[in-house]
Amino acid sequence: MPELPEVETIASDLSERLRGLKITSLDLLSSISVKNTLVFFKKNLLGSSFKSISRRGKLLIFELSGKNNNYLLIHLKMTGQLIYIDKKVRLEGGHSSKREESIDAFGLKLPNSHTRVIINFENNSKLFFNDLRKFGYLKIVNADELKKILENNYGPEPLTKEFTTKYLENLLAYRKTNIKAILLNQKLIAGLGNIYVDESLFAANILPTRAASNLTKAEIKKMHSEINIIIKKAIKYRGTTFSNYVDSKGHKGNFSKYLKVYGRKNEKCLVCGTPILKIKMLGRGTHYCPYCQK
Repeated sequence: MPELPEVETIASDLSERLRGLKITSLDLLSSISVKNTLVFFKKNLLGSSFKSISRRGKLLIFELSGKNNNYLLIHLKMTGQLIYIDKKVRLEGGHSSKREESIDAFGLKLPNSHTRVIINFENNSKLFFNDLRKFGYLKIVNADELKKILENNYGPEPLTKEFTTKYLENLLAYRKTNIKAILLNQKLIAGLGNIYVDESLFAANILPTRAASNLTKAEIKKMHSEINIIIKKAIKYRGTTFSNYVDSKGHKGNFSKYLKVYGRKNEKCLVCGTPILKIKMLGRGTHYCPYCQK
């Protein structure tokens, strides 16, 4: 799943191409991917354009032109993909379209069996929403609905003024849950996913299994600092790439070469030489060094 740095890259790159383009037609190939009635969805998209493209956490937010002050929300979830194509360029964001995968899978042939929605623009360019597992979605909301969604589902995110050491201290003070679960909870901290949580906890020398309330103020301060450092660096290098992510310009993320624990099971820790362990937590692979992290 794309995390904060990957989604930031998608939003930034698509914004360069999509802003101001009038939407002329829609192909709604899978009603399950659209969380409005199809009549409402078409009525509010056709003839409009994107005034801006931003994100909150992993949620993409397309501000629509017009008097209704509506927004198109897109969440890629695990296997969603956005592909923009015009005569000269092809931009991809989300799940990869690697040639060793089925040609009918993600993006090599368009539309394909995983194409759920196609947005057609006045210059004959197209934005494809593909999704293998159909967990991703598109939804039009008004300003009040968007505000409620953000308030109810997204906590402060790294690199913002709301994400402070004090916020973390208050958040963790009485929580017996393990620290990894807290960091992954989007309602508490927005945008962090499996990769960057593992990396941040390693950098802060904290075991992912530690009870949140057991962390000292010094450990919380270090963790806060490392989260911001890692997210900032990951955005700079356009995210992390394994088998399933390319950014919206078709480039693989370049942060993977800076990973210290994630994806390095049984390899030597780059700090102490102890083999990196991988366990299952919250249904996800969790990587850590049993010597460096306490």
